[in-house]
Amino acid sequence: MTTATRGERAAELRGFREVQRLSYACAEAVAAQLKPGVTEREAARMQREWLYARGVKDWFHRPFAWFGDRTAFVDFKIPLQFFPTNRRLEAGMPFILDMAPVYKGYTADIGYSGCLGLNPVHDKLLADLEAHRELILREVRERRTLREIYEDVDRLMVRQGYANRHRAYPFGVIAHKIDRVKERRWAPTLFGFGTQSLKGLASDAIHGHRDGWSPLWSPYKFSDHPPRPGLWAVEPHLGFRGTGAKFEEILVVTDSADPQESAFWLDDDLPHVRRWAETEAEGRAA
Repeated sequence: MTTATRGERAAELRGFREVQRLSYACAEAVAAQLKPGVTEREAARMQREWLYARGVKDWFHRPFAWFGDRTAFVDFKIPLQFFPTNRRLEAGMPFILDMAPVYKGYTADIGYSGCLGLNPVHDKLLADLEAHRELILREVRERRTLREIYEDVDRLMVRQGYANRHRAYPFGVIAHKIDRVKERRWAPTLFGFGTQSLKGLASDAIHGHRDGWSPLWSPYKFSDHPPRPGLWAVEPHLGFRGTGAKFEEILVVTDSADPQESAFWLDDDLPHVRRWAETEAEGRAA
C-alpha cells in the first residue's frame, strides 16, 4: 500500500465505523424506550424514525425487531416470517433489534440483543458469544476457508449446548460482504432491502462465481474458499429453548501478510464488547 492508499483506506474505514456506531446508538436508544406492550412493528418503526431524523435515506435492509421465542427463529420456515409482527414485548422477554442503514454512502449491518428485565438464560447466551467473536477472528487470520470457520462455529455452539440459529437465515449465512453504496435522491426498497445494495451484492455474486468466491458466508460449497478481502457483516446467532441472542458487526479482511493486519474487527467500542470487558473487570475485582 502507498501512503495515499493507506490514507484513503483509513478514511473509508472511518466512514463505515461512523455508520456502525450510529446504528448501535440507535439500538441502544430504542432499547431504552421499550416497555411491556410494545410490538415488533412499533420497535422497527422507532428504529427507522430515529435513523431518518439523523440523515439516513437508504438501507441495505430496513430495521427488524424480534421478541420472545422469535429471537431464536422458532418455527421459521419462510422469509416472510423474519419481518416484524404484532408480537408484544413482555417482562423478562428477550429481544433483538437488527438494522442496516446506508449513511453518507457507507453501509453497516448490526444486531443488538437485549432483554426487558432479568433473564439469566439470555445473560448466559450473551456471555458465550464472546468465544465466537474470538474464534472467527483467529481463524480468518489463519486463512481458513469460510466453510471451515462456519463448521467450527457450529461445533463451538454444540459444545456450549446451543443451537445454530443463523442457519435459519436465507442460505444459512453467518455473514455477508458489504460495500459502499452510491447516494441517490430516490432510494427505493424491495421486500425491505435497498435496491442499490441488492444490486451491489448481486454484482459481487456474479463476479465471485466467475472467480471462485462468494459474498455470502455459508455452510455450502460456494463458501469453500478463504475470506475475500473487504468488509463482512458477521452475525453468529445462538439459540436455547426459545431464547436467541446474537451480535452483528463489521469484520475487516485485508491482503496483508501481517496476521494482525490481515483481519480485525472494525470497532471494539460496541455494546456487547463493553459488556464483556465490564464483566471481566468485575471478575478481577471480586
